[in-house]
Amino acid sequence: MQYRNLIVLILCQLISATGSIVFVTLGGIIGATLTSMPAWATLPVSIMVLAVAATTVPATALMRRIGRSRGFSIASATAAVAACLAAWALSVSSFALFLMAGAVFGINMAFTQQYRYAAAESVPDKYVPRAISFVLLGAIGGAFAGPELAKHGQQWFGGVQYSGTMLGLAVLYTVQAFLFRMLQPISRAQESQPLVAERSLRQIATQPVFMVAVLAGTAGYGIMTLVMTATPLSMHINDGYSVEATANVIRAHVLGMYVPSLVSGFLIERIGVVRMMLIGTLGLLATSIVGLQGQSVMHYWWALLLLGVGWNFLYVGGTTMLTYAYSMAERFRAQAVNEFLVFGTSATASLLAGTVMHFFGWYRLMWLPIPILLIVCIALLVVRQDALLRREKIMTSVPVIRNE
Repeated sequence: MQYRNLIVLILCQLISATGSIVFVTLGGIIGATLTSMPAWATLPVSIMVLAVAATTVPATALMRRIGRSRGFSIASATAAVAACLAAWALSVSSFALFLMAGAVFGINMAFTQQYRYAAAESVPDKYVPRAISFVLLGAIGGAFAGPELAKHGQQWFGGVQYSGTMLGLAVLYTVQAFLFRMLQPISRAQESQPLVAERSLRQIATQPVFMVAVLAGTAGYGIMTLVMTATPLSMHINDGYSVEATANVIRAHVLGMYVPSLVSGFLIERIGVVRMMLIGTLGLLATSIVGLQGQSVMHYWWALLLLGVGWNFLYVGGTTMLTYAYSMAERFRAQAVNEFLVFGTSATASLLAGTVMHFFGWYRLMWLPIPILLIVCIALLVVRQDALLRREKIMTSVPVIRNE
């Protein structure tokens, strides 16, 4: 087991979470001040998520060629550049430049999503759920650092609001680039795995377990992005709550996303991945139910907390389920397909957030996730007896490929 890798990934997850929280919290707010069209306020965040979706396949291909360590370091450098671009955009009041910063920042986030795979590849098969969940724990620090940086950094430099926040992020990402140089080469591929025939991408992607894992990840991330992106607009722009109150709600959401990682890996081992994902789906349904009850700060707080917890269980469970559907030799292609679909949907949800909020409002937005989540529940119940999931009991995360 490569403990150094897990430590490096946890620290880097903290930095990445800080950056993403700052950008999500401030992206719509800054966007609303830089453009005269309210429906475009969340466009910087949407552009960021579109860049994530567009970069997932190239990011996977690059890391397959040059390794996780170099790939992650390059991504951290692009995030530092993005933060500097954002500070420049604020200093010249340029919406176009801020959109460019969002796009460059999204390139880094495409690599950030691969941390969990790097963790899974650094441990023996039976510890995969724990490794995935433990790496996400790094974001707990980001849940505190991100809102504080957003709040206190806004007046650091020359009276240009939030420029200090962005320059602070640039420093953090520079540190992260050096941390990744300490990452050891992945060795799990050489551990007790028989050499097997590599299947076509179609064979991998048409497995029921693979399809349900991707469906759950797509639904969970898409719904989380939709609601999280819309919340600062709804709270700060529409309802008039302060940036501090909005940041506190986002902090509760991020804690809900990552604190459950203390137990989610162990819960998967104890109750099984399908039950875990069903609990996550119910948590996301509870988000809509609470959100439909009102728009006080506490309604937002509870809705976003439940959104985070539901996402964590569905995300950790879905990632674990995905690893059951491919071998180590197939991992980069399978992961690329999953990431592209998940973040393509997330980009669409982010684009919809500002438009739905502008034309329909918070309550109608809360109705959108319900039918999608019901479909996920049905899919999980259908796949629960699949042979690949029964193998979970002996904690073997890759299928044996038999010659036909």
